[in-house]
Amino acid sequence: MSAALPPSFVVHGPDVPASPVVLSVPHAGRDYPAALLRDSRVTGRQLEILEDRHADRLVEPAIDAGYATIIACRARAWIDLNRHERELDPEMIDPRPASEGLIRSAKVTGGLGLMPRRLRGSGDILHRRVSAACLEERIARDHRPYHAQLSAMLRAAHARFGVAILLDVHSMPPLAAGWDVVVGDLFGRSAQARFPWLVRDIATVIGYRVAMNTPYAGGHILSTHGAPARGIHAIQIEIDRTLYLESDLSQPRATLGGIDALILQLAAALSEEALGRSAGIAAE
Repeated sequence: MSAALPPSFVVHGPDVPASPVVLSVPHAGRDYPAALLRDSRVTGRQLEILEDRHADRLVEPAIDAGYATIIACRARAWIDLNRHERELDPEMIDPRPASEGLIRSAKVTGGLGLMPRRLRGSGDILHRRVSAACLEERIARDHRPYHAQLSAMLRAAHARFGVAILLDVHSMPPLAAGWDVVVGDLFGRSAQARFPWLVRDIATVIGYRVAMNTPYAGGHILSTHGAPARGIHAIQIEIDRTLYLESDLSQPRATLGGIDALILQLAAALSEEALGRSAGIAAE
């Protein structure tokens, strides 16, 4: 692996948190290391299918408003920050690791583990296995630092306000069920109910069709950083990417369909709720 890789992630926000809300965008990275492109059976354009395409654009107004935000730069095809570092397909690694201690989740079985194995309709991504040393370097350079930084940001917010809320921002392909937004809290395990339901209520009042936890309840990020008993709450939001991307799902619309304004509104409302200053949602 080249030592000259660009930064793994970028952090925005003041040194002293201005709000208990922290935003994370783990799947919008567009840095594709040369080793990945060299070993891939599919094109770079096909690998982009794995991205939450341009979801980083959705948090720009929140960044401008001073909300602490972390955005991954490395492509999800290289390493998935929303998977446990042992949530891994052993057949991808040389030498093949022992199965003991690995997490054989439904995501791994479907080809979307720590290192994605396959693309729907295109088959396996790589034409050869990844060395165990390269895997460990990816974890050490990209995965662990992202989570360490996110944890530090949440601790800083909690230390100042006595509460912290993670809003983990993702995008999704159009769903047959017709949902525009899916709010996840691991079925109540990663946040007090009032926070995800506030997100649901705001988006619903605006006019979006909102589901709770199905089909996306949240992943490793929520299970790792959400600790509601300690006052740290974690919520995932999935946005139908047709709402903010052009019809070919490659480039963002000029106005992002107003989704960036929605994210800012949610961050502000969660902050007010956490600090006990919420006026509630007006009845329709």
